[in-house]
Amino acid sequence: MTQKLDHIDRLILQELQRDSAQSQRALSDRIGLSQNACWRRLKTLEASGILQNRTVVLDRKQLGMGLVVFVMVKTRHHSASWLKEFRQQVTTIPEVIDFFRIGGEYDYLLKIVTRDMTSFDEVYKRLIEQIELETVTSYFAMEAIAEQRPIPLT
Repeated sequence: MTQKLDHIDRLILQELQRDSAQSQRALSDRIGLSQNACWRRLKTLEASGILQNRTVVLDRKQLGMGLVVFVMVKTRHHSASWLKEFRQQVTTIPEVIDFFRIGGEYDYLLKIVTRDMTSFDEVYKRLIEQIELETVTSYFAMEAIAEQRPIPLT
């Protein structure tokens, strides 16, 4: 079930996606609300679960994490217990920054960010060492054309 958002809620969320580090005063000025009204709206959005956290975007290359790999996984196992074990295995690997169960030819999609091919190989070995997978296919990103874009709220 999706929550109904009014125009002001959408403005707040768009502004926070643009810059989550801005002060509450700056945010309230940009959307045309008093600080108290803005604060109440933020608390409501947080309580509803729509606003889950505020984060920053880091420059991967400057941090020496320039390799992005999309890993597609296919399995023969589709039980709840297998999925639970697989989730636990994958979520212990910090280089896996996004993890999806998907429809289609493959069952799972992982986005892995790491330093280089050698460090990716180490991640790959951790991925396959404790759980049986039918197929693991990796696609290496050559360029990030559009990454971490805001969710459209129109």
